[in-house]
Amino acid sequence: MNSPDRKPRLLIADDEPLLRAELRESLALLWPEADIVAEASDGFEALRLAREMSSDVAFLDIRMPGLNGLEVAKAFAARTHIVFVTAFQEHAIAAFEEGALDYVVKPSSPARLARTITRVRERLGTPPPDLSNFMQKIQDKPQKKAQSPAWLQAAVGNTIHFIDLSEVIYFCAELKYTRVVTDKIEAHIRTPLKELADTLEEAGFWQIHRAYLVAVKRIASVNRDADAALWLSLREHSARLPVSQRYQYRFKGM
Repeated sequence: MNSPDRKPRLLIADDEPLLRAELRESLALLWPEADIVAEASDGFEALRLAREMSSDVAFLDIRMPGLNGLEVAKAFAARTHIVFVTAFQEHAIAAFEEGALDYVVKPSSPARLARTITRVRERLGTPPPDLSNFMQKIQDKPQKKAQSPAWLQAAVGNTIHFIDLSEVIYFCAELKYTRVVTDKIEAHIRTPLKELADTLEEAGFWQIHRAYLVAVKRIASVNRDADAALWLSLREHSARLPVSQRYQYRFKGM
């Protein structure tokens, strides 16, 4: 149980730097008396930092490299209050019903995050619930594979366009939005690139960078530059897209 004079210590864990920065800025604005003592980009780092920094509250993305948010929450046992920050509501809502502090669906709105902070403050004086049994049940449960959408609703200014998925050349993460590029238009959706990557691989899209998801059928060639970086050239499109080291395994012949 925390001393009333001690500032709450917060940990943020998300492998998307832009979303992590957005959450950090929102928490600093909405909960200025709390200390954000650590930020992690994967589950192993989150677990290590939470132990080292004795965090009171962990804001965990459910889908992270290494250990995912559910595994991290299970490892925390009853030492840390958990708030899930995720693009996927199913597990977060279920965990909330079982005693997790709260969940926020990203991109989070200030009003929703403010309600979460209110709940956190109310429960900081009590021991965190032990979610380990619940997390084990979630991990043991077979997961349904998300279906790829046939089309997308994307905005250009005040106009909503219906875009056939087969027409998309690539997606690009941009701040709070994801840019959708076709031969005819460029539009924006609010679905995070990470969520698209999880659902569109079977539809023929590869993630090649934390900011890029490309239709494999539109890849014309892959070139290595003088700095040993890989770049994709596209069929009938002038864009060149970077391939980060994490995804170079897709091009083993290079």
